[in-house]
Amino acid sequence: MGSIGWDEHERAVARLRASYDAIPAGAPVRLAKRTSNLFRPRAEPTGPGLDVTGLTGVIEVDPATGTAEVQGMCTYEDLVSATLAHSLVPLVVPQLRTITLGGAVTGLGVESTSFRSGLPHESVLEMDVLTGAGEVVTTRPGDALFDAFPNSYGSLGYATRLRIGLEPVPGHVRLRHVRFDDPARLVAAIDEITATREWEGTRVDGLDGVSFEPGEHVLTLATWTEPTDAPTSDYTGQQVYYRSVRERGEDLLTMEDYLWRWDTDWFWCSAAFGAQHPLVRRLWPRRWRRSDVYHRLVGLDARLGLVDRLDRRAGRPQRERVVQDVEVPLARLPEFLAWFDEHVGMRPVWLCPLVAHRDWPTYPLAPHRVYVNVGFWGTVHVGPDAPEGPTNRAIEEQVHALGGHKSLYSEAFYDRATFDRLYDGERLGAVKSLHDPDDRLTSLYDKAVRRQ
Repeated sequence: MGSIGWDEHERAVARLRASYDAIPAGAPVRLAKRTSNLFRPRAEPTGPGLDVTGLTGVIEVDPATGTAEVQGMCTYEDLVSATLAHSLVPLVVPQLRTITLGGAVTGLGVESTSFRSGLPHESVLEMDVLTGAGEVVTTRPGDALFDAFPNSYGSLGYATRLRIGLEPVPGHVRLRHVRFDDPARLVAAIDEITATREWEGTRVDGLDGVSFEPGEHVLTLATWTEPTDAPTSDYTGQQVYYRSVRERGEDLLTMEDYLWRWDTDWFWCSAAFGAQHPLVRRLWPRRWRRSDVYHRLVGLDARLGLVDRLDRRAGRPQRERVVQDVEVPLARLPEFLAWFDEHVGMRPVWLCPLVAHRDWPTYPLAPHRVYVNVGFWGTVHVGPDAPEGPTNRAIEEQVHALGGHKSLYSEAFYDRATFDRLYDGERLGAVKSLHDPDDRLTSLYDKAVRRQ
């Protein structure tokens, strides 16, 4: 995908502002956008919404400064396509192709470079935000709006343009899959790699892992490398990437395939649709082996209740959906995994170390402290209490007892006082009052917990 240029961007912003003006005074301001990477139920929008159809591109890439000007609704798939043409990539590229840059910044994104580059919002140099008052405000690090924007999920406005830092990359990535049977040794290895950015004398550029079983943890160490004549693996065809983590000691991928290694099978969740069965996989079109396709299938099931019907017919207890990403301090990771095995029992789980470079008040990870993002996505059979979210509630309590935090892209069950304490509700409210005095945008608590 090429750059769209500034003139086209300005026209798109004008259309966006015109769509804001068309929303009746006092009516809620929402995006006219039906696709999403969120996993929490949302109220169906009514009435006109914000027209963001022209805000999906890359404005320009500047190799000389190592920066890109990007529209807020641009997907990382399109962003990476534009930057790789210059042998550059964003400092952190979330795992799924259709996550948007604005979504990753106003939400939270994490990937294998997060142990050295933090979260996506930490590489933003400047952004324009359409506020609830209908103004487009330019904001930079240190501004109240900028610093409160991460983890605000649209409650403070929508990014229309972001200037981000990029890093140079070669064409290939060499992987080492390192096994650990003891979580204490796993923690020690993560601690060493985040401190030295190497393992056994070899530089580590990307770090994530999978915990397959209580005694089987694998860290994947990625090293950027120049292209060679050696063959590269292809996990967009018959082979499934997460299985290779367990089966292989080393691997070689192109940079593009490495960035999207998790997308083809939505980590391991494509198995729920039969897409990992060899026969089904041969018949399943390659262009449909994508996270956004699986996400739509999940949405279809939510509307039709097909899985619930099959469970009732088979006499199985009702399922509770447990789709969460949490950040746990590195030293408490063994304790969390042991608790998780006893109370949830879902495997595999994804492990992604991260280090925040500064304080972000609305998602207060201690700067320069190593956390591990633990991602788990599936269902558990809990019976008639499933709608009350007992497993999710227990996870919330345990994560915060261990000094961690939970992302808000999925279901949350906090009471208001706890939510405000964890996510600095007082600061969010002050910034929202300043930039949305008529309360046109739904508050973060109403979005995340009340599902409005």
